[in-house]
Amino acid sequence: MVTIGPVAEQLAARFADAGHRLYLVGGSVRDALLGRDVSDLDFTTDARPEEILRVLRGWSDAVWDTGIDFGTVGARVGDTTVEITTFRADAYDRVSRKPVVSFGESIEDDLVRRDFTVNAMAVELTGSQRRFVDPHGGLAALAAGVLDTPTAPEDSFADDPLRMLRAARFVSQLGLTPSERVVVAMTNMAGELSRITRERVQAELTKLILGKHPRRAIELMVDTGLCEQVLPEVPAMRLAIDEHMQHKDVYTHSLVVMEQAIDRETEGPDLVLRLAALLHDVGKPATRRKEPDGRVSFHHHEVVGAKMVRKRLRELKYPKAIVDDVSKLVFLHLRFHGYSGGEWTDSAVRRYVTDAGPLLDRLHKLVRSDCTTRNRRRAAALQRNYDSLEERIARLREKEALDAIRPDLNGNEIMEILGIPPGPLVGKAYKHMLALRMERGPLPREEAEAELRRWAAENGLA
Repeated sequence: MVTIGPVAEQLAARFADAGHRLYLVGGSVRDALLGRDVSDLDFTTDARPEEILRVLRGWSDAVWDTGIDFGTVGARVGDTTVEITTFRADAYDRVSRKPVVSFGESIEDDLVRRDFTVNAMAVELTGSQRRFVDPHGGLAALAAGVLDTPTAPEDSFADDPLRMLRAARFVSQLGLTPSERVVVAMTNMAGELSRITRERVQAELTKLILGKHPRRAIELMVDTGLCEQVLPEVPAMRLAIDEHMQHKDVYTHSLVVMEQAIDRETEGPDLVLRLAALLHDVGKPATRRKEPDGRVSFHHHEVVGAKMVRKRLRELKYPKAIVDDVSKLVFLHLRFHGYSGGEWTDSAVRRYVTDAGPLLDRLHKLVRSDCTTRNRRRAAALQRNYDSLEERIARLREKEALDAIRPDLNGNEIMEILGIPPGPLVGKAYKHMLALRMERGPLPREEAEAELRRWAAENGLA
C-alpha cells in the first residue's frame, strides 16, 4: 500500500546492519496512503539517540541533533529531510505541554501516544518483509474520513491542548470529520488552549487557513468554542446581521467571502488574502446601529475593523508585513463602493491605485469576493462597476506610471527652484506637488514650476 523510496530503503538497510528496527511512521504513512507528496520522512526506531547518530555517520549530507533531548535526530539526504526518533512512552505534567521524556520498548508504546489514529500507523522496514502496524484502526478511520484519538480524547488533549487546534487543521488540510467524542472533548476543554504559546497557535492557524477546507475548520473552531481562544472576533460576528438582511449573519457572509476569494487565487494559497477575506467585517459588531428608518448600518466598520485586525494578528505574533497587509486590505475593502455609478474622477482612481500599492491585485479579488448578495441583478451590476473601474485603471496605466506616482518635481528640484535648504518646508511643498499630481495627472515642467511658485507665494515665500 505504501511506496517506499530509495532514501528510506537505504536508511532501513543501515539500521538493519546495525541490529536495529526502523519504522516509517505517522504523517509520512498517512500521506503516502492518501497519495500525497511525501518529501519529509518520519521514522521511529528502538535505537537510542547516540546509536542513531552512529548509523547516520557518513551517509547523510547533514545531521542535526537539536531535538536529541527528546530522542530525535534530523538529517538531510539530497532533497529529502528525515527525522528519526527513538520509541517514546512520554508522560505529561498537564500544566505545560512539555513531556517528561521516556523511551519506549516497542512500536506499540510509541503509537499509542500519538495525537490521532490516522497518525498512529507505521510500516516496519527492517524485518524479513514489510509489516504494516495499525493497532488503533488508523487505516479504517482514514478510509472513512474520520478523525479520532488512540486513547480517550480528554487524556490526549490534556497532555497537549494544541492537539485540539491540530484537529481543526486536519479538517482543513485533509477534509476529515472529527468523531463525536473528539468534538465533545474539544468543546469541554477549549479553554486549555491558553496553555499554549501564541507562536505555536499561530503556526497551526496558518496551516489551517492555507488548507483546502478552511471554512469547515473555522466552523468547527467556532462551534466548539476553540475560536474564542484564537480569533474571538470571528464568532462575535454572529451577532451582527448583514445590512442587506439577505445573509444569516455577518459570520456566514465572511465565510462565503473567504471561499470566493480562494476561488480567485491564481498562484496557490494566499494567506494574506484569506485572512483579509475572513476578517474584513470584524468591525461590524462594534459599529452596528439601527437607523430611524429601521435599517441597520455599520458606518466606518472598515476603520474599526482594521484596528481590530492589527491588534489580533500582532497578539498572534504574525510577522509585521502580514499584519500590515491584512489590516490595510480590511481598511480599503469598502473604498470601491463610492464608485457605484462610475463617477470617480481620474484623481480618485489614482488615489485608489496608490493607496492599495502592491496590494491592488489582492484588493481586486477581495472586493469582488465581498459580493454575496442573492439578488442576481444587483450582483451583476456590482461586477460591471468593478469591471469599469479596472478598465479605468488600465487606461490610466497606459498614459501614466500609475504604480509609482511621484510629484512632477522631486525634493532637490523643489529646493533649487525655491532656494530653500532641506527641512520641513521641503516636505510640505513635496506633499502639495504630490496632491497636485494626483488631482491633475502629469504636468509639463513649466506648469509644475509655476504651480510650485504659486504655492510658495500663498505660503509667504518670496
